[in-house]
Amino acid sequence: MTKTLADLSKAMRDIDFAMLSTHTDGGAIAARPMSNNQQVDYDGDSYYFTMQDTRTVADIERDPQVSLSFLGKSGMLGMRPFFVAVEGHADLVRDKAAFEERWSPDLDRWFDRGIDTPGLVMIHVRARRVHYWDGEDEGEVSL
Repeated sequence: MTKTLADLSKAMRDIDFAMLSTHTDGGAIAARPMSNNQQVDYDGDSYYFTMQDTRTVADIERDPQVSLSFLGKSGMLGMRPFFVAVEGHADLVRDKAAFEERWSPDLDRWFDRGIDTPGLVMIHVRARRVHYWDGEDEGEVSL
């Protein structure tokens, strides 16, 4: 059964972390966990906060093509793994008004001055292609 983006959004709702992969200056692939603070109502856009002086930001400034990997559970009693791989384009957002729209109190743990934290950056990933595996069911959604 082919899933829609709305189906994927529902299945992804409880996934808190994604692995964000970027291309380094040497051509390697670097991956790191990023939290969405369980604000997933997935419509093809993902948002993550980080600091300006990170390798993540340097990689995106050089090459904005990124991927996200999600792992969740589905099926009866959540016994089956559910995987989502996203290919997309990342933009770096430095606008405090945009930060406020996506901020949650859980982020205060990582950024002690909230949206006023010096060097704060929001990564906005716009999906172009989403591939999923749900048990024996797999498919792709193009955006």
